[in-house]
Amino acid sequence: MKLGAAFGWYAHSWETLLELVETAEALGYAAAFVDGDVSMLGGSRKTDVLDGWTLTTALLARTERIQIGSMRLVHHWNAARLAQAAASAERIAPGRLRFLISIGDRPHDERFGLQRPSAGERVIWLDEMLTAMRGLWRGESVSMSGRFVTLDGARIQPTPPGGRIPISIAGRRPKVLDLVAAHADSWEINLPPLPGHVAEASTTLAEACRRRGRNPSEIERSMWIFTRVRESDDPTGAIAEYRRLNPWFASLSDEECAAATVVGSAEYCRARLAQLGDELKLDFPVIDLSGLDAAASRATLEGMAPKKSR
Repeated sequence: MKLGAAFGWYAHSWETLLELVETAEALGYAAAFVDGDVSMLGGSRKTDVLDGWTLTTALLARTERIQIGSMRLVHHWNAARLAQAAASAERIAPGRLRFLISIGDRPHDERFGLQRPSAGERVIWLDEMLTAMRGLWRGESVSMSGRFVTLDGARIQPTPPGGRIPISIAGRRPKVLDLVAAHADSWEINLPPLPGHVAEASTTLAEACRRRGRNPSEIERSMWIFTRVRESDDPTGAIAEYRRLNPWFASLSDEECAAATVVGSAEYCRARLAQLGDELKLDFPVIDLSGLDAAASRATLEGMAPKKSR
């Protein structure tokens, strides 16, 4: 089972982040994920808030084997511009871009003049965008007069090999899961790693796939899992940290938060991650190191290293 590592919440400088991603590559991790599109992460932060696309392309250029990904948000991009940017990254680092996208929702976007339509409208926008991008990657001249995407004979060059780039969509609600069925090569399961929650979303996705004549087993299943290598396997101290870094899961009980975290010795964490991978039928688990300082991130990377489990 391949394993990824995620470095989120703007915890590191460029120099530290580069060193951590290089460490992950040397340790055998399949992919590293960094922060994605954002207009502003609060007004009081003193750390750098580095643009996710710039980070992605810089890390692709500075590494050799590891895949690099960060979140794209539909309302931050013009469809043809994003298709061209992704195709350019594919040309520079073939097969190493993890193209991850979703509908997003940051109140700060409005301060920067970005549109912030409703969630339902962003779903429509994402559907139009991915339809256009698929055509552009195939080398087609794309004209579209949609609700959000308007193109008039747009083309891009170069086009990716085979006319496609694998798409990963992050989501958990029915309308986004329908887009996973329609467009995605990989489903980024935006849920806590709790079997009941994941089973319900999996059923919804399977039904959407059936409506579209698609086998859900064709879609890779990926999930970020909050992981901390520490001396104690008592998750109590990690619950507050988990809540702070995952505000979208605010409705979880403390018991559910404890079950959603992987905290303890390296041996325990590796065994627990493997168990979750089997229970949730994950193809690509990602250890979520969001918010950790450099020393703790390095310790967890080393403790969970894929090369150690071979």
